[in-house]
Amino acid sequence: MTFVRGLGAVLAASGLLVSGVSRGEPLGAPVAAQGVRKTDVTIDSAGGQHVFHAELARTAAEQERGLMFRTNIPQDGGMLFAPYPADGPPREARFWMKNTPTALDILFIRGDGTIARIAENAVPYSEETLVSGEPVAAVLEVNAGVSARLGIKAGDKVRWAKQ
Repeated sequence: MTFVRGLGAVLAASGLLVSGVSRGEPLGAPVAAQGVRKTDVTIDSAGGQHVFHAELARTAAEQERGLMFRTNIPQDGGMLFAPYPADGPPREARFWMKNTPTALDILFIRGDGTIARIAENAVPYSEETLVSGEPVAAVLEVNAGVSARLGIKAGDKVRWAKQ
C-alpha cells in the first residue's frame, strides 16, 4: 500500500502484513528481508482477541516501501506503520494501492490505540486515495477481508510493544 503525503507528494508506502519471512516463505517481490523488524499486534474486539505478526515500518524509507509488490502475505501477518508518520506528530493519513498487488484492509489507529477507521478491501493497484479522516498515530495493513471475518471494527483497541 502506498501513502500519500503533503500536497500531492506521493510516497510508495505499501506497508502490509507480515511477509512470511519468519516462516521462511517467499516474499514474492523485490523487497529485502534482511533486518526486518517485527512486532505482535493485538486487537481486542467484540469477537475476541486477534494477534497479527506484523513487520514494523518505522522510518520514512520503510514506510515509503511498505508492502508494495508483495503477493504472499500470511493471514495472521501485516505491516504496522508506527509511529505514523515517521517524521512527525500524528496527522491525517492518506494511502493508496499503487504497485500493491494484494488487496488489503487498512486500519487507521488513533494515539489512544483505538481504531479510527478501517478502509476495507482496498483494490490492488488503485490510485484512489484512502484517508483516515482524522490524525492517526499508526496504521496497520492486513489482508483484505480479515477485519470483517474477525469482527474488527472502528473503536476496537489495538496494542503492540513500542520499539
